Amino acid sequence: MNVRKITASDESALLRFLHSRPDTTMFLQGNLAAAGLVDEGERFQGTYAAAFEGDEVVAVAALYWNRNLVIEAPRHLEDVVRETLRAAPRPLQGLTGIHAQVVEARRLLGLEDAPTTMDSKEILYRLLLSDLRVPEALAAGRVTCRRATPDDLPVLVPWGRAYRSEAIGLPDDPSAESEVETSMRSGIAGRRLWILHAGEEPVAMTGFNTQTPACVQVGGVYTPPELRSNGYARAAVAGSLRDARAEGAERSILFTGEDNPAAQACYVKLGYEPVGDYHLLRLEEPM
Repeated sequence: MNVRKITASDESALLRFLHSRPDTTMFLQGNLAAAGLVDEGERFQGTYAAAFEGDEVVAVAALYWNRNLVIEAPRHLEDVVRETLRAAPRPLQGLTGIHAQVVEARRLLGLEDAPTTMDSKEILYRLLLSDLRVPEALAAGRVTCRRATPDDLPVLVPWGRAYRSEAIGLPDDPSAESEVETSMRSGIAGRRLWILHAGEEPVAMTGFNTQTPACVQVGGVYTPPELRSNGYARAAVAGSLRDARAEGAERSILFTGEDNPAAQACYVKLGYEPVGDYHLLRLEEPM
């Protein structure tokens, strides 16, 4: 077994490994497709390290531009985590991956007692887009869903600030405005962000936090508190998936907290089925 930083010559082996685990490696697949293996600190870029047995990748981790370490290491977990952190030009602030692997990595790094802004065990869901159940309100046109444009930023940026505070536990301080607007502009430019209207009123947003040609991973689903319990989030997600299906995607992945039964019910109604568990951990301060 050999553990080292991944180079361009390893990309085929890395892809074989990721494609063998399609449901749990969407961040790794999507970021690799968007930015390759170069790491200059730009959006979607990261430093990757892998464990090799012969010529085959058997475990991988990547520390991305946003200080988030994404893990897919059914074995040799400690080796790939430590090599990634050694090779990466940035500190660690988050851990993402299969629940058991994130818990073990946290223990190995001595972070069990480190303060966090998010520490959530999630249910991982999968949907074949051919089985998507479109809500009647969307099918009948009582609500409409379309891709967001820069003209929607006055609505989307405040929603994005509220989402990151409510769902991720990040502070809604002055720096949030710029960070959220940058993220929203990236989503609009990448055609990964949607907005739902009831009549003329914007009522919900959704997006894909990563994607490949065959699969889209839903994230950033938000409805303002005063508009909830109207099925708007479900319609927004369905609208985005309907567009993705028309453009050739075949599958969708998402995850939501074990303590969020309303979201779970929403996704099950769309046709999603649970396929495993996941974990999102965000430290208050970078390590």
